[in-house]
This record gives sequence, structure tokens and C-alpha cells, in this order.
Amino acid sequence: MPSDNVYREKRMPEPLVQLWRRFYHDALSMLGLYGFALLILLCLFGTLFAPYHLDQQFLGYHLLPPSWSRYGDVSFFLGTDDLGRDVLSRLLAGTAPTFGSALVVTLAAALVGLALGVLAGVTRGLRSAALNHVLDTVLSIPSLLLAIVVVAFLGPRLEHAMLACWLALLPRIVRTVYTSVHSELEKDYILAVRMDGASMPHILRYAVLPNIASQLVSEFTRALSMAVLDIAALGFLNLGAQMPSTEWGATMDDQLELVYVAPWAVMLPGCAIMLSVLIVNIFGEGVRRAMVAEVE
Repeated sequence: MPSDNVYREKRMPEPLVQLWRRFYHDALSMLGLYGFALLILLCLFGTLFAPYHLDQQFLGYHLLPPSWSRYGDVSFFLGTDDLGRDVLSRLLAGTAPTFGSALVVTLAAALVGLALGVLAGVTRGLRSAALNHVLDTVLSIPSLLLAIVVVAFLGPRLEHAMLACWLALLPRIVRTVYTSVHSELEKDYILAVRMDGASMPHILRYAVLPNIASQLVSEFTRALSMAVLDIAALGFLNLGAQMPSTEWGATMDDQLELVYVAPWAVMLPGCAIMLSVLIVNIFGEGVRRAMVAEVE
């Protein structure tokens, strides 16, 4: 009869289940997961959760402070702006043009960057050296500056800001994937696999990519954080989303002149940007820790 070890091996969970168990037992990682899921939910259904219509104006309720303030009103939890619009409703609706746009840009840059980075990582000789120098040159330009140049050429729109952020993120992702793949292919175990006759697609799929997955997760997290900040910064500089958009950066720019009169109208969109970046970093770091623990 088969021993107990055989049955125990058959009952061993799959790698993804093991990854989830390590992630689940980390309280901070689960907090990041819940926050990330909430951001996705607000991107899809933020306007449905808003207590009022985005552009609805309430006469006599201009520049009303948040409800916990001495002069606040329970009907407007986060107060109103200079036009009498509910700040909470506009913040919820602003999740999609800020965080949602950044997520789309990052996913597009990650897909293209992964393909180009892997292709560059398996090259050798002059082509590899030339690509390395080109990436170094592009990466020497700050991402926000590159995005400003692109938007200044195309015109101030949210779609143009997304394209500019995509162009700014792509070289960084390509460089990270290229470096990781190139260094992994230089290791001894890859040479042994090649001597056994394994093809390059097989090596990439079963050896290289699983071993650099944690590095890719870290890069994706950084890229998403940068995309959120860049889109919000372009909106704040009046180069991205235009009013009456609810994008958080554009909202801050629109209410900036009221910072001493109604500071909540400026600070709350800034806090939303900060919290979204913090949630992304906590969630990404939790996934990375779980993946690194699996490798160890």
C-alpha cells in the first residue's frame, strides 16, 4: 500500500494556494488588498456610491466645511466647494479618471514592456549594447518632464496625459525586464538546462520568468504609483484632465485659490492621491514578500 507520505504529497496545495496562504496571514498585506479592491470598485461604480450628482449645486451651501466641523452639515460629509457641489461625490467619481487611468496605463506599459524586455534580454552583442545605451539615455529624463513635453505637443487632455505617462513608464519597465532576464540567463543552472537541449521559450517560461516574478511585481507597483502621481500632476498643471472633470489633480488646481478659505477642498483630493499610492505600495510589497518567501 502507498505510504502516508504519498497521500501527503498528493494533498499538498498548488503554488498559487501556497502563495495566497502566505499573503493571507500577513495582516498588512491583506489591508493593502482590501484597499486595492476598494479602489477598483470605486473606479467601476464610484458614481453610483456618490450621494449627489457630480455637478449638482446647492444654493446657500457654498464652501461648507466637513460635517465634523463646527459649522458643518451632516448632509455633506466632506463639505462643499465654491460652487456648492458635494466634495465627497466628486472625490468618489474622481477615482476612475485618476487611479483607473493610471491602472490602464500601467497595464498597457507592463504588457508591451514585458514583451520588449524579454526580447531584448535574450539578445547579445551589438544590438544588446545599443539598446542598453538607448534606455540609459531615455531614463536620464525625469518621467514627469517627459510627460509634460508630450502633453505640451499634443494638447491638454486626459487621453494625451495617459499616452504621455505610458511613454514615460515604458522605458523603465523595459529596462527592468531586460536587466532581470539578462542576469538570470547568465546563471549556471540556465547553462545546464541549455545543455539538456531545452529551447529558449521553454527556458523563459519555466525557469526565467518564475524566478524574476517578484522583481516584476515590484516594478509594476512602482510604475502604478508613478502613473497615479504623474496623471494627478499633469491635471494639477492644467495639462491633463480639464474642468469640470473630477480628476483629483485637476480638482486641486481648480480649488487652489481657496486654500486659505476652504482648505478641505484642496487637501482632500491630495489625501486621496496619497492614500491610493500608499495602498498600491502596501499591496505590491505584500505580494512581493509572499513570492520571495515561496522562492526561499
